[in-house]
Amino acid sequence: MKLLKYLFISSALFVVTSCGNDWLDLDPSTSVDTETSIKILSDVEFTLNGIYSTMQSSDAYSGRLVYYGDVTGDDMQAVSSTKRVANYYRFNFTKNDGPTSHWSYLYSIIQNCNLILMNIDKLDIEEEETAYRDDLKGEALAIRGLALFDLTRIFGYPYTKDNGASLGVPIVEGLSTIDSKPARNTVAQCYAKVIEDLSNSVELLSGDFNKGKINKWGAMVLLSRAYLYKGDNANALKTAEAAIKGAEKEGYALWTNEEYPTAWGNDASASNPGEVLFEIVNLTTDSPGKESMGYLNSKDGYDDMCITCSFYQFLKEDPKDIRLKLLSFDKKYYAYVFKYQPQQNENIEDANIPLIRLSEAYLIAAEAAVKQGDNDAAVKYLDPIVRRANPEKTVQGETITLERVLNERRKELVAEGHRMYDAVRNGLTIERVDVKDSNLTKTKHDTKYMKDINWNFYMIVLPIPKREMDANPNMIQNPEYGN
Repeated sequence: MKLLKYLFISSALFVVTSCGNDWLDLDPSTSVDTETSIKILSDVEFTLNGIYSTMQSSDAYSGRLVYYGDVTGDDMQAVSSTKRVANYYRFNFTKNDGPTSHWSYLYSIIQNCNLILMNIDKLDIEEEETAYRDDLKGEALAIRGLALFDLTRIFGYPYTKDNGASLGVPIVEGLSTIDSKPARNTVAQCYAKVIEDLSNSVELLSGDFNKGKINKWGAMVLLSRAYLYKGDNANALKTAEAAIKGAEKEGYALWTNEEYPTAWGNDASASNPGEVLFEIVNLTTDSPGKESMGYLNSKDGYDDMCITCSFYQFLKEDPKDIRLKLLSFDKKYYAYVFKYQPQQNENIEDANIPLIRLSEAYLIAAEAAVKQGDNDAAVKYLDPIVRRANPEKTVQGETITLERVLNERRKELVAEGHRMYDAVRNGLTIERVDVKDSNLTKTKHDTKYMKDINWNFYMIVLPIPKREMDANPNMIQNPEYGN
C-alpha cells in the first residue's frame, strides 16, 4: 500500500513562543526570512507538507476541530464527565480557561500559507512548471480559506444571525511580528476573505486525485459550504452542482448501499477515488495516536464520545437505514460511530479523517435549493442520499422542506463535526432531551447542561484565549465572556 508520508516542516516555520500572543509572535531567533526561505517550487511543496502535518494533529483536524461541532449539539455526547470531550459537551469554559488550540493551530496554518503566498509568484520557473506552481498555490489558498472559515465559525456568531455584523477574527495575510496587534474583523469581512481565497484556489487547482491533499473538487465543496453558511443560497447551489459534476466526471462517486458500512477504511486511489474529496491521511508511522478521532470514537479505544439515545431512536425510525450499520455497540451500554476505520494493517488510532465528502455536496445543493424555492433541484440532490441509505426509500414526488434536508444531514454527517453549526446557522434551537433506550442502558444525556442551544446563547462561540486578550490591547472578548 503506497501512501504519502508527510514531511515535518522545519521548526523555523512553525513559530510558537512563550511570550505574548504566540500565534502571531515571530521571535527574532526563529523568525522566517521571507526572501530566502522559499527559493524553488520544491520548497513550497515542503512547506505545504508541513502544513498538512499540522492539520494532522489531534489538536487540529484529527481531533478537536472535528468533534467540537458534534458534542456541542444533541446527537453526540461525552460518555462521562471525565472524558476529553466533556468540557465541550458541557460548555464548561470561561474567559480565563477557554481552550487555546483552536486559535493557535489554525493561525499557525494561516501563517505558513501566507509564507507560501508571499513568495510563490516571485519564483523563477520554467514554462512547463506553471501548472505545478498553480496547483501548489491553489492548495495554499484553499487551506488558508478553510482555516479562516473554521476560526470564524468557532469564534464568531453565524453570519445569518446579523448579516455578518458581529466580530469574527483578525484576518492575517502576512507574517506577523511581535509588534503586531491586530483587531478583529467582522464576520462579514472574514467570509468575504474566505470566499475570495477559495474562489481563487478553484481557478488554480487541478482536479486530479491527490491523496491526502486538497484538489479542485474539495475546494469547490468548501466554497459552497461557505456560501451556504453565509446565506448566499444561489451561489451555494451553483457551486455545489459544479463540484458534483466535475468530481463525478473525474471518477468520484457516492458509495453504494453495499459499500457504505466499510468504505470508510478503503485505500482510495486515482483509479478508485470513492467519495472522499479531502481527507487527513494518518499512517502507523505518522499518526496523531490515541487522541485521534478513531480512538476517541471507539469502544476499543478511549470511548470518549457516543451517540445520544435520542439520536439512536431518530436513526432507527427506519430499521433498514444502512447508516445503522456504522454503529458499534459496547454491550447494551453505549453506541459509537464507526466512521474512522483504519486501513488494512493499520490501527484504529491511525484512521484517516474524511473532511470533505461528495455526500456533503449533495446535501448542500439540496438545502440551498430548498431555500431558493427550487423543489426539483432539492429532490434531485436529496434523493440519492435517501436511496443510498435505504434503496426502498425515495423523495421523488415530495415537497422537500428545510427540516427534511437537515434531518438527512444529521443522519449522514454525524460524527463529522457539523451538527451544532447546522442548527445555529439556521436559527434553530437544539433541545437536549434525555430518553431511555434498552439498547443503551448507561447512556444518559446530561440535560442540566445547556438544554436550549441557539444563536442567542453566548457560548456557541468560544472565548478568545486569555493569552491573546492579555497580549493584545486591540483584541475584544466575545460578549458575556467578559463579565
